[in-house]
Amino acid sequence: MLEGIPKPKVKCNDRNCPFHGTLKVRGRILEGIVISDKMDKTVIVRRDYLKYIPKYKRYERRHSHIPAHNPPCINAHVDDRVKIAECRPISKTVSFVVIQKMEAK
Repeated sequence: MLEGIPKPKVKCNDRNCPFHGTLKVRGRILEGIVISDKMDKTVIVRRDYLKYIPKYKRYERRHSHIPAHNPPCINAHVDDRVKIAECRPISKTVSFVVIQKMEAK
């Protein structure tokens, strides 16, 4: 499922890491920007998208906040553009994991 995604250069011993642990990814792969990294090994990713409104025949901009697990080998921070992948539920709210840091600020 992670073909085309480069493996991180740093090694980690996190069991919820898709590269060095036992976590398997499945389903959707999304892109977004990290807006918060205050939690331990978890980041909040803002995903912007367009929603079509048939009545006005136009699109409106919307966004969603997705909590994602942040493995120590990737270590994404605020304003980083990241790619996240769906996985099994890690906690009550976290069902995504950061798989790639695309651009760092």
